[in-house]
Amino acid sequence: MNTVTVSPKFQVVIPQKVREEMGLRSGEKARVLAFRNRIEIIPVRDVRALRGYLKGMDTTLVREPERV
Repeated sequence: MNTVTVSPKFQVVIPQKVREEMGLRSGEKARVLAFRNRIEIIPVRDVRALRGYLKGMDTTLVREPERV
């Protein structure tokens, strides 16, 4: 787990390992939200950039029989 320090201007630096794992680049946009007593930073990705993101995912779906 990484620890960051909040600056007097309320800024934080995302650790290099996390930036590399998430593929973050300078100037990218992110959403910040408070959720269940924690802060979450979510990168805003272009839909085209997500192409192939779920490659290899099992898409078979077992459906329940119709209930009429």
